[in-house]
Amino acid sequence: MADELLQIEHLKKYFMVPDGMLHAVDDVSLTLDKGETLGVVGESGCGKSTLGKTILHLTSPTSGKMVFDGEDISKIDQKKFFELRPKMQMIFQDPLSSLNPRMSVSQQIAEPLLIHNVYKGDKEALNKRVAELMDTVGLASRLAETYPHELDGGRRQRIGVARALALNPKMIICDEPVSALDVLIQAQILNLLQDLQKELGMAYIFITHDLSVVRHISDHISVMYLGQMIEKAPTDELFEHTWHPYTKALLSAIPIPSIKEKKQRMLLKGELASPINPPDACRFAVRCPYATEECFNGTPQLEELAPNHFVACKRVKELNNL
Repeated sequence: MADELLQIEHLKKYFMVPDGMLHAVDDVSLTLDKGETLGVVGESGCGKSTLGKTILHLTSPTSGKMVFDGEDISKIDQKKFFELRPKMQMIFQDPLSSLNPRMSVSQQIAEPLLIHNVYKGDKEALNKRVAELMDTVGLASRLAETYPHELDGGRRQRIGVARALALNPKMIICDEPVSALDVLIQAQILNLLQDLQKELGMAYIFITHDLSVVRHISDHISVMYLGQMIEKAPTDELFEHTWHPYTKALLSAIPIPSIKEKKQRMLLKGELASPINPPDACRFAVRCPYATEECFNGTPQLEELAPNHFVACKRVKELNNL
């Protein structure tokens, strides 16, 4: 497709641990078009962040195929990937730990430009670009020589956004970029990301555990559970027709602003299945209130039940009268 920026097929990332093989990302496939936002949601420990780091080769994939902007990056060497790095960037979850405490705001933002030798020693042009980036993300020029510990969480995260923007990327992976911020600052950062996307045409993979946040910013949503994609659909379609029991539980956990309005919550019981040497079965079955013996025999595969709406559940048609 002409608009396709990223295509991932059967991506796996396993880690060897003392008890066996941990399946952090297990047979994940997805596509991302230019200028769109894909939301990846799920509980902590489901493999969302590992997926993002594997795409950027911050950790090497075990197997699978990744094509970015028409180029196969599945087994690319580090030298070649360094040349591609400006096109794909990341905003990290914790703005304080992702910044160098010994570098000022201007130095933090200038760092990727210096690493990639963008201005080839032209200090005046470099300083001008840093000032432009600070203005773009809403950082006052008076903060240029301040340090991360002197700033609040919102300003620190704006530094992270400016660093990601510095090399004019085609894609940014946002790894829970607002989870450490209060609600007001969350809204400011989300609106900033949306405004920048409209202006610069970047694509986002937005990783979060909060479906209310991902609904606000995403064009498509993929739901992960213990390393696997279990439901994916366009955002409006997913919220209008929620079919997987786990996705329903996530939606029921979204807080309601009005104390007068009652909402029936779907409480999940039981312990998470182990991602180490998982059995050939539905990984959600041990917590699913609708699980039968069939669910423990074979891993369910994603099935398209409506245009671009895929679900991996053996009882989905029965439970939703499809």
